[in-house]
Formats: sequence, C-alpha cells, structure tokens
Amino acid sequence: MISLIIGNKGSGKTKKLIALINDAVAKSDGTVVCIEKSPLLTYEVTHKARLIETERFGIEGCDAFYGMVCGVIAQDHDLTEIFVDATFKIVGRDYDEFAKLINKLSKVSEDAGVDFVFTVSEDKENLPDALFENVQVI
Repeated sequence: MISLIIGNKGSGKTKKLIALINDAVAKSDGTVVCIEKSPLLTYEVTHKARLIETERFGIEGCDAFYGMVCGVIAQDHDLTEIFVDATFKIVGRDYDEFAKLINKLSKVSEDAGVDFVFTVSEDKENLPDALFENVQVI
C-alpha cells in the first residue's frame, strides 16, 4: 500500500511522518526504512529505523529514486515499510512523472509486501488525478 501525507510547508507532515515511523518500528517484525534528502531526522527517528540520505548517493529524479528503492527492497527481504520525507526535494516537481513513479511503486509494494508513506508538499488540488489511483491520503 502507498500512503501520502499531503500539505504545504509548516502543515505538520514531517511530525506526522516521524510518529508513523516510530510506531512502525515498535510494531514491525522486520526492517523499517526512512529515506530523506539530507540528515534532518537523525535525532527524531528511533535508531532502530534505517535512515538513508539520497543526497549522499546523488539520487535525484524519479528514475534514480525508483532504482534506489528497488535496490533497497531487493537486499532486505525483511523490509516492511519505507517512509520518504521531502519527496519533491528528491524526485523533483514534475507531478505527472511523480504519479507514474507512484503507480510503478504500487506494483512493487504489492509484489514485495512493503508499505510506503510519502510526504508531499503541495495542495491536493494541484496534483494530477492519476496520482490518486493507487494510494490513500492520510
């Protein structure tokens, strides 16, 4: 399943994400991953979650992000959830490309049994309808 936390800057998306990550770690029998652009959540997220900084690996754009996520899933069969903060800072603001990425990840999520949660800094009305075909908004 793919979930989106949508709202503009300052709306509490990251705080909600941190709570979801920490809750997932407490309940999960597997690995919980948090992907962020730069190391901002290090002290807010439990040390039991695996933090990955995309900036460190030069990940930019939807294709690079998709490849990285598939690699993370392929190397860890115990992975249960992937949380992504500041999504548009990583993949860019091409909303149609982002919708395509989410639809591809929806299949990966189903096949691998991994749930995704993304923070999305934008008004829902400005996002394409295709984005909401395979997601839930929380």
